[in-house]
Amino acid sequence: MNDQQSPDSQEFVGNLKNGIWLFGLSSWVFGITDRSIASFADGYLSALDLTQLFTAATFFVAWVFLKPSRA
Repeated sequence: MNDQQSPDSQEFVGNLKNGIWLFGLSSWVFGITDRSIASFADGYLSALDLTQLFTAATFFVAWVFLKPSRA
């Protein structure tokens, strides 16, 4: 069996991976911004607010490291 993909399909898959990654990146930036605004809206940070911000920032950094490579 021939498991090789044509160059067009490889390019499509690469573009799809990159597009999903960019969508996820913008979603994480929006989520962190939204959480930050909600956390600072009442004038003080609670332990729950800090936990949510730290968790979102950790997942954002993990997502950045998952950037697909262009081969």
